Amino acid sequence: MLDISALTWTVTVTITLILALLAVDLTLAAARPHRVGFGEATTWSVFYILVAVGFGIWFAARYGGEFGTEYFAGYIVEKSLSVDNLFVFVIIMSTFAVPAEHQHKVLTFGIVLALVMRAIFIALGATLLALFSFMFLLFGLLLIYTAVQLFRHRDEDPDIEDNVMVKAARRLLPITGDYVGGKLTVRVDGRRMVTPLFIVLLAIGSIDLLFALDSIPAVFGVTREPYIVFVANAFALLGLRALFFLVKGLLDRLVYLSAGLALILAFIGVKLILHWAHVDVHEAIPEIPTPLSLAVIALVLAVVTVASLIKTRHDPTAKAHPGSLRAHPPKSADPEQEAGAR
Repeated sequence: MLDISALTWTVTVTITLILALLAVDLTLAAARPHRVGFGEATTWSVFYILVAVGFGIWFAARYGGEFGTEYFAGYIVEKSLSVDNLFVFVIIMSTFAVPAEHQHKVLTFGIVLALVMRAIFIALGATLLALFSFMFLLFGLLLIYTAVQLFRHRDEDPDIEDNVMVKAARRLLPITGDYVGGKLTVRVDGRRMVTPLFIVLLAIGSIDLLFALDSIPAVFGVTREPYIVFVANAFALLGLRALFFLVKGLLDRLVYLSAGLALILAFIGVKLILHWAHVDVHEAIPEIPTPLSLAVIALVLAVVTVASLIKTRHDPTAKAHPGSLRAHPPKSADPEQEAGAR
């Protein structure tokens, strides 16, 4: 077992790194709303990757190569799954026509929400795994089911307008017609109203909740240490805001990413089931070692990225989709557009 002191939990990671980096992001988003350019996005993306890698090197030197490998495997899993988050963020930004100067703020708050929810899920998952070994079986089956559904609907987009929280908010809350300078709430004629930015944050928060249901079991598939699960998630999410502005133009070209993520989730699901069988059924049943998991995940990501770029180079009309866990009926065309077409 990994022996992490309370000082390391509270100072080394939680306060010194994660909260400090979040504070910088929130300060920049609130104090200077602006369109994030390619150069700024590149600088921040490289910075967050270097921070994550530097932490991994320190962690491996401090606690051993095995735990270091588990951290890097968990980080790569979460980073690859977070790219799927980016697809959905792009859809949300387009659906609600979020002004470019407010997208930085939306992403930063979305990342904070994701961190809070994943911390809760990590604590819950770690407790369940410690108390009931059959949870490895349930987590494995959940990942395999998710993989099958994601592969089946890999060429679809999630329907943001059909989101339960978004529909409820629109039905119950008074909403302004514009973004009112990026505020969440505003008083109009003595009446408190929410802005569309509040609805956008609800959409991102609920989507983050769904992603946490998959990503937390996935990272528990490569490590059973809650500390590693948390820091892998945290460092992957902290770089998400900058990565959004860096690669949003490239996302449409990753046409095979959803299929690759489905394959990774299925592989980790099998790994969890084998671990359960090794512990609860018979010790002769083999387990998949973490270095092999790391190699398989890296290979799948490399293959789907190269294959996607080759595909879109030969077929410029091919467009990537984040995938969906359930089928959505095709939306009817706008009546005015149909009339114009006739």
